[in-house]
Amino acid sequence: MSWIILALSGVLEAVWATALGRSEGFTKLWPSVVFAVALVLSMGGLAWAMREIPTGTAYAVWVGIGAALTVVIAMIGGAESVSVVKILLILGLVGCVVGLKIVGDAH
Repeated sequence: MSWIILALSGVLEAVWATALGRSEGFTKLWPSVVFAVALVLSMGGLAWAMREIPTGTAYAVWVGIGAALTVVIAMIGGAESVSVVKILLILGLVGCVVGLKIVGDAH
């Protein structure tokens, strides 16, 4: 269950990071509200998952999921350019997250 919560928290990290960019320095209300809610839920989920998952692994997985999804969202929205190299790097990041999950379970 901790891994599911951690993955959902990583998704929420992408939500709050995207909302932060769209808030334009907290001058836009709804992106600022989405940022605050997603941030609290994301951090809460990370903290909850860290009760069973080591800190380093949990944080790396959380950041990896959030970073990869944030870039993908930006690519889909047109704010970030798309290239084969970027896609390969994102896939590599996802592979590292999966690897941490596999190694974490083996330990």
